[in-house]
Amino acid sequence: MSHTIALVDDDRNILTSVSIALEAEGFKVRTYTDGTEALRALTAQPADLAVLDIKMPRMDGMELLQRLRKQSAIPVIFLTSKDDEVDELLGLRMGADDYIKKPFSQKLLIERIRTLIRRLEANNGGDQPGGETMVRGSLVLDPARHICAWKGAKVDLTVTEFLLLKALAQRPGHVKNRDQLIDAAYGESIYVDDRTIDSHIKRLRKKFRDVDESFSQIETLYGVGYRYSDE
Repeated sequence: MSHTIALVDDDRNILTSVSIALEAEGFKVRTYTDGTEALRALTAQPADLAVLDIKMPRMDGMELLQRLRKQSAIPVIFLTSKDDEVDELLGLRMGADDYIKKPFSQKLLIERIRTLIRRLEANNGGDQPGGETMVRGSLVLDPARHICAWKGAKVDLTVTEFLLLKALAQRPGHVKNRDQLIDAAYGESIYVDDRTIDSHIKRLRKKFRDVDESFSQIETLYGVGYRYSDE
């Protein structure tokens, strides 16, 4: 199955060269030169994954991500300038799934895209243990279809949020420290700090409380980590 990648960058040379490389790998590509145009197009016709430049005129990548997250759980990779560590961390805390520093290798970008898609489709297939539907009380997680439901209501999660919740819910009552959650959500491909995990957990709780204001299953053990309670 061919996946559609949205590229958003005000540098037309990057759009052209990366498009050619992705299409050669079998991806479908849609390109946009600014965030406003991309938001309008992705709202009307979603893509499977988006690669966003942070620094763009009119609407930058941060604002675009913020607006996308209000309506979509699309996987997002940020393109950042070489020394913008603050932007990288802020982007991850806002809900991006990965980042790559400019100038970047096209091979690296393609591998990161494939890794993120594999994460989204992790263990796709009911005959595999990781692809089986997980039920924990009122929580239902279906990894094969990337579906999360709470008390019958759908909860839209990003790839990273889904993997974090799955890691916690696999063993209710057992504490996961932040390093374990980082490994579950990101693997070894990128470095993130503890505050990034805390931000993801905060968004997770908000999404569930938007569905059920009494949701309290994700518990914080200060100085230790988090655990999921299905009581």
